[in-house]
Amino acid sequence: MFPYAGAGMDALELVADWPVDTAAVGVVRVGPDGPGRATTTGDTGRPYAWASVTKPATALAVLVAVEEGTLALDDPAGPPGSTVRHLLAHASGLGPDPGPPVEPPAARRIYSNAGYEILASVLEAAAGMSFAAYLSAGVLEPLGMHRTDLVGSPSGTAAAGLVGPLDDLLALGREWAQPTLVSRATWHQATSVQFPGLAGVLPGFGPSDPCDWGLGVEVRGTKRPHWTGVTNSPATYGHFGQSGSFLWVDPAAGVLCAGLADRPFGVWSSRAWPALADAVLADVADVADAADPAGPAGA
Repeated sequence: MFPYAGAGMDALELVADWPVDTAAVGVVRVGPDGPGRATTTGDTGRPYAWASVTKPATALAVLVAVEEGTLALDDPAGPPGSTVRHLLAHASGLGPDPGPPVEPPAARRIYSNAGYEILASVLEAAAGMSFAAYLSAGVLEPLGMHRTDLVGSPSGTAAAGLVGPLDDLLALGREWAQPTLVSRATWHQATSVQFPGLAGVLPGFGPSDPCDWGLGVEVRGTKRPHWTGVTNSPATYGHFGQSGSFLWVDPAAGVLCAGLADRPFGVWSSRAWPALADAVLADVADVADAADPAGPAGA
């Protein structure tokens, strides 16, 4: 049994049955006064590979650069006709891996690690410093993510290279839930669907039409099946990674959830994560009903 901290979040007991050796999962309620204290299970200080959950951090670095005037979302970047916005939203026409574009920009949602490596190069050229240094100064240090670092070769790091503990991933989640590094206008764009109506494939889950995406985070929309729960709102946004990592924010429910594990994404996670999400949302609803006797449970 993983050690469990906190009350009012029985959902985290499900993590004890995951087919992994170690995992850490946390839930944070997000209210009018900002994100609250995390309720967690597992070792929240142990580092894990984040894989593609790196992309929301990379996207934040790009958005900070936009706020500073170093970049603009509609600056040309990537293949002809593509912009920073296209690359962030997986709409540049690039394929998953380095190479020429496979579609024109904004024709189809194609999940592209290569696009995020190009974003890092574009940011380096505009800022006159390495991407790792900009990410650290613009995102990791201000959010107190002191134990998270980019690892690996220069290629691949901006798309999937972060390694860090759950405590730091929850700090990133809080920023995506209620921004402090960028304006609410920029954050609203990032968490809203960009290039609406594009069809595509959600890796690990199959085709989706539409395949909604924001700027650095996937927007749940109407995708079925999905790695969040059936009770998550369509406005839910976040990311998951092949290392067994995930982060989602449901603004309708006022809650975020993040997890890291030592087993790669697979059938186990495509079953366990949605079940956990639905249980988390049920717990949040129960607490809200108990706090408001005039609400649904007390009506």
